[in-house]
Amino acid sequence: MGDKTKDLAELVAQIEEQETRLVFRTFTTADAWRLGCALVARAEADRAPVAIDIRRGEQQLFHAALAGSNADNDAWIERKCRLVRRFGVSSYLFGRRLALSGRTFGEATLLDPTHYAAHGGAFPITVQGVGPVGSVAVSGLPQADDHQMVVDVLTEFLG
Repeated sequence: MGDKTKDLAELVAQIEEQETRLVFRTFTTADAWRLGCALVARAEADRAPVAIDIRRGEQQLFHAALAGSNADNDAWIERKCRLVRRFGVSSYLFGRRLALSGRTFGEATLLDPTHYAAHGGAFPITVQGVGPVGSVAVSGLPQADDHQMVVDVLTEFLG
């Protein structure tokens, strides 16, 4: 296994661990508001030009567009969240697994990539004993940074 493949395999394992660890006991609209506000506070502190979105199923519970973000960020969020809803894993994990396999999104899924984005930034909201119930997403930074912002805030939020 080459260094690049080994690094990618380690990244996939790291993201899988994050998804196993970052699980809610319950998830309410109040939780969505508090989580969204925590993400906004982090983005403002970092001066990150991002859009933030939280959904339960098809319902958008929270959305914020910070200075420097634009409508393209909203479109990316829609595509990333659609992928999380369909596959139940983070958009970054899905994309890194594809990279590890050497296949494109179209080859692996036969789905339209204009409707789905396997790029970092959308993370499943998983409830213990239930499974994925929604998504939290950030768009506006490089995909690894979008993903990391969500993971960092979820880690703090879930204690």
